[in-house]
Amino acid sequence: MLAIKDKKNEAGNSMRNVELFKSENHRFILLNESDPGEEDGIRSNQYLIMHHGNGVLLDPGGFGVMPHVLAEMLRYLEPPQIKAILLSHQDPDIVGGLSTWLEITNAPVYISRIWLRFLPHYGLKDTARFVGVPDQGMDCEPAPGFHLKIVPAHFLHSEGHINVYDPVSRILFTGDIGAATMPNDDQTPFVDNFAAHLPNVEGFHRRYMGSNKAIQCWLKTIENLEIDAIAPQHGPIYRGKAVRDFLDWFGALQCGIDLLGPNGAFADSTPAK
Repeated sequence: MLAIKDKKNEAGNSMRNVELFKSENHRFILLNESDPGEEDGIRSNQYLIMHHGNGVLLDPGGFGVMPHVLAEMLRYLEPPQIKAILLSHQDPDIVGGLSTWLEITNAPVYISRIWLRFLPHYGLKDTARFVGVPDQGMDCEPAPGFHLKIVPAHFLHSEGHINVYDPVSRILFTGDIGAATMPNDDQTPFVDNFAAHLPNVEGFHRRYMGSNKAIQCWLKTIENLEIDAIAPQHGPIYRGKAVRDFLDWFGALQCGIDLLGPNGAFADSTPAK
C-alpha cells in the first residue's frame, strides 16, 4: 500500500522525514529535501529504503546537506545498518558528501561503471567499495531478502545514469528524470495534477535530457514495471494519475540534440531556470 503523507520540518520549510511507503517490514522515506540556501542551488531530495532493519541510501547529497540527511536517517537506523549507497549519476549534489558516508558506514557504493575513474576527483581515493553498474543495469540484493532493481536510464541526462526500482513499494527513483525547478516559496510535496506542474519541468527536460531516442529506450526498459510513484532527485513526487501523465508527455518530448542547431542554438526550447 502506498501510504504517502505530507510533512514539513519545524520551520515549515523543506520536506524532511516523509514516509512515502510503510508496511510492517518495509519503508521508502524521503529523508530530506535541501533548502536552496544550504548549497546555493536547486533543492535536492535524498531517500532511504528500509527492509527488515537494513537500509539503502539513494543519492545522499552534497557536503552541505549531509548533517540533515544523517539526522533524519538516525530516526530509523544507525550507520552500520546502511547496506548500500546508490548514486544515480556523478553530479556534485549527489557525490559531494560521499566521503563522510564512507567513513561512518561500511556500505558498498553503486554507480554507473563509466564514472568510476572520475570519483577520485572528489577526494575519494579508496574506491575498493565502489561497484560499477553495467550499462544494462543489474539486480541488487543489499541484504538477504532485500531486492532492488537498478535500471539503466542513460543520457537522461547523464551518459551513465541509473534509476532504482523498489518492487515492494512500487516506487521508481528516477534521479533527474521528472526533476522540477520549483519556486523557492513553493513547498508542494507531490504532483497530483501534471498539467499544472508542467511549467516546472518542461524547460529543464528540453535542455538537459539527451534525446527522444534515449527517452524511448528508457520507456521500453520500464514498461513492465508496476509503478505507483516516481521519486525524482529534485522537486515533488509523482503519484496517481500524474505518473502516467508524466510518462506520456515525456515520451513525446523533443529535447537535447533533437533541438540543437548551429552556434549552440536550441530550437523551440524553453530556457531552463
